[in-house]
Amino acid sequence: MPPYELVDSHCHLDFPDFEGQVDDIIARAREAGVTRMVTICTRLHRVPLVQAIAERHPGVFYTAGIHPMSAAEEPPTSVAELIALSAHPKFVGLGETGLDYHYTADTAEVQKTSLRIHIEAAQETQLPLVIHARGADEDMETILAEGMAVKPFPCVMHCFSSGRRLAEASLEMGFYLSMSGIATFPKSGELREIFAAAPLNRILVETDSPYLAPVPHRGKRNEPAYTAFTAKTGAQVFGVTEAEFAAATSANFDRLFRKAAQFEAAP
Repeated sequence: MPPYELVDSHCHLDFPDFEGQVDDIIARAREAGVTRMVTICTRLHRVPLVQAIAERHPGVFYTAGIHPMSAAEEPPTSVAELIALSAHPKFVGLGETGLDYHYTADTAEVQKTSLRIHIEAAQETQLPLVIHARGADEDMETILAEGMAVKPFPCVMHCFSSGRRLAEASLEMGFYLSMSGIATFPKSGELREIFAAAPLNRILVETDSPYLAPVPHRGKRNEPAYTAFTAKTGAQVFGVTEAEFAAATSANFDRLFRKAAQFEAAP
């Protein structure tokens, strides 16, 4: 086990890719130094399953929301429903929500409505919003800025791979950018430059597993243990040691996901 600890701030332990293997996957993550992880629920009817995973494993927390690519298929949620779900002690954030015009531009209006509901729940609970943004930078910036003007809320731009303008706007609003395995890909030089221009105290690291495995596992099933490979690239991007990058991103996680940090600190 490495002499430092990492947090996988975004994974999907309930997905079919991991069925029957969750205990082993979490054990491998811990062996790799990933002592905490947040498993993200993207369809609200699966909350009981995701909640059970978090309850069974120390250091595993969860969020819930409606993924933008599923917004037109899933029953719409409400602010009240999301607030009620957030009462669980290991429920630490809202989403993932957001906008995806790459695959589902035809449902843009439904996605916007869903996003605004999640924003309002984040405003009320002050739990961090977990944002998925793909091919929708302009609308994403506009809607997030509108929400912040009404009442500020914490937020992370998960698996950030959008343009420089959205990165800058997000940082200006006080949000965090999360680095995924995409940052390790040889052709991701521009993305690495965007991260390098951001302050280290606004960076998280994640796998988005089972997707987007980092080099040297690219093209294979991803899992939380592989956070270490993305963190190695992150350390290079910011010109710090791997231990320093791990410490910084863990501190950032604690600052953003305060409920998780408070749970860990409880006697």
